[in-house]
Amino acid sequence: MSYYLGFDGGGTKTECVVLDASGRTLTQGVAGASNPLRVGFDQAFDALSTAAAAALGQAKLERGKVRAVCAGLAGAGRPSVAEAILSFLKKMFPNSFAQVATDFEVALEAAAGSGPGVVLIAGTGSSAFGRNAAGEVARAGGYGPWIGDEGSAFDIGRRAVAAVARARDFAGPATRLAGTIPPALGCPTWDELIERIASSPDDVFPRVFPLVVEAAEARDTAAREILFTAAVELASLARTVIRRLNLQEQEFVLAKSGGVFGHGGLLDAMLDSILARAAPRAKIGMLETSPAVGAARLAQRLTGLSAPGTPQHGAEG
Repeated sequence: MSYYLGFDGGGTKTECVVLDASGRTLTQGVAGASNPLRVGFDQAFDALSTAAAAALGQAKLERGKVRAVCAGLAGAGRPSVAEAILSFLKKMFPNSFAQVATDFEVALEAAAGSGPGVVLIAGTGSSAFGRNAAGEVARAGGYGPWIGDEGSAFDIGRRAVAAVARARDFAGPATRLAGTIPPALGCPTWDELIERIASSPDDVFPRVFPLVVEAAEARDTAAREILFTAAVELASLARTVIRRLNLQEQEFVLAKSGGVFGHGGLLDAMLDSILARAAPRAKIGMLETSPAVGAARLAQRLTGLSAPGTPQHGAEG
């Protein structure tokens, strides 16, 4: 029997699943972050190895039994990143078909298969990706924390700390976040928090996101404004893709994926309302199938299009 391996990796965690020839998910392995642009290639490779070892170990499979493997990673839209990941996969699975894709490509596969659809991803980073019935694709966002990632957990956390800074300067409204953020991160003082942000922002800002949700539910003005802004910016990413693909009046799946969603109704409700006006026939909801399963399905589907052992990487930049 043939087996297929799929990875979904980002700035927080890496998931690997094993599918059998019937498309049934057998096992799952989880490891740390594998976005090379955030954690470096060594850590990314280690996470991929660890997740694969866990999934294969549970299934009691050797690597040689894997017919095809696909890794969908944040950051893989850059050719240099895709090539490095592909080279690593070829060493891990020398006899397998190998594919490298972006995290949003495998999420779209999980949501819509080869059909029309749009995925809106908001985790450590943010992006939108879609395909219409003619097979045309479009992307928005996914440019990293310094020039993009609007509405992501990183962005929300950064805005929350900035709101606390303004409150400390009496330049903005008082916020309960001033009393919850430092202790939640193990920083007894404001100065220690600032030093930690300077040394490791990825370790700080995404972890602030749940505190913003809690404050917003307690009707904290600053927190609610932050989530409203995030909803508007995430909707803008999706609307850009919808417009470019002429999907405004079409019926398609619009799936939300990532840790920002499903953690409090405020952001989701505002976002869904905006999206429903932009695409009234869209079926809006959470992505129900893991992107890692989408990656394995993509590997399985593409195996029939390429000779076994032929390595490829996604063309979407």
